[in-house]
Amino acid sequence: MHFYILTLFPDMVMNGLTDSIIGRAMKNGYLKIEAVNIRDYAFNKHQSVDDYPYGGGAGMLMQAEPVYQAYSAVLEKIKSENPEAQPRVVYLSPQGGTFSQEMAEDYAKEEDVILLCGHYEGIDERVLEEIVTDYVSIGDYVLTGGELPAMVMIDTISRLIPGVLHNDVSAEFDSFQDNLLEYPQYSRPEEWHGKKVPEVLMSGHHANIEKWRHEQSLIRTAKNRPDLLEKAELTENDKKVLETIYKV
Repeated sequence: MHFYILTLFPDMVMNGLTDSIIGRAMKNGYLKIEAVNIRDYAFNKHQSVDDYPYGGGAGMLMQAEPVYQAYSAVLEKIKSENPEAQPRVVYLSPQGGTFSQEMAEDYAKEEDVILLCGHYEGIDERVLEEIVTDYVSIGDYVLTGGELPAMVMIDTISRLIPGVLHNDVSAEFDSFQDNLLEYPQYSRPEEWHGKKVPEVLMSGHHANIEKWRHEQSLIRTAKNRPDLLEKAELTENDKKVLETIYKV
């Protein structure tokens, strides 16, 4: 999978993505991540890409032409490899739908994704109308730019790409899969600060372990994120487990 990040701060995003699991996946060829500096497509000697907004108001606005030229260069590169490609262009904005695990799974099916990072007071609406296919927010708050949200999206999506994680099963059972939070996990030693590992996890009985883990996911979700249960597919036994929780 290939991510292209249109940004004013390419070093910021690349420095944050080239370590740990994502960095290893890039070295092993499972991912390609390229930061494209929008300033390189400015049409003045000072590489300025912003100007005052019409109608007044505080702050500066990113101009349409540098953004469009940066996008066009990336699109040309993508189509040189696949003339039929229609890459999705994501504008990171508080006005977008809230990013979720379900959305990550959808993006993970793409071969190329272009992430557009705004700054200052945003980007000229005209270029957004022309090139953006998706508006995405990572939460109901305002950041100084789209770089951190882009990194969040890339990290989340990349985990779903085969080969990125050493153990692909871990992505399947992490939090928010099936709209349930992940069950509690334990490692050595068997007892720490007077707290023991649940006996079922040391029993070697895989069916009982899976049953315990699923029930713990239900309990944790009910206590911490009950809103997720509205979208979860619950069995009759799941509902019985939840009834005992709510009766306590």
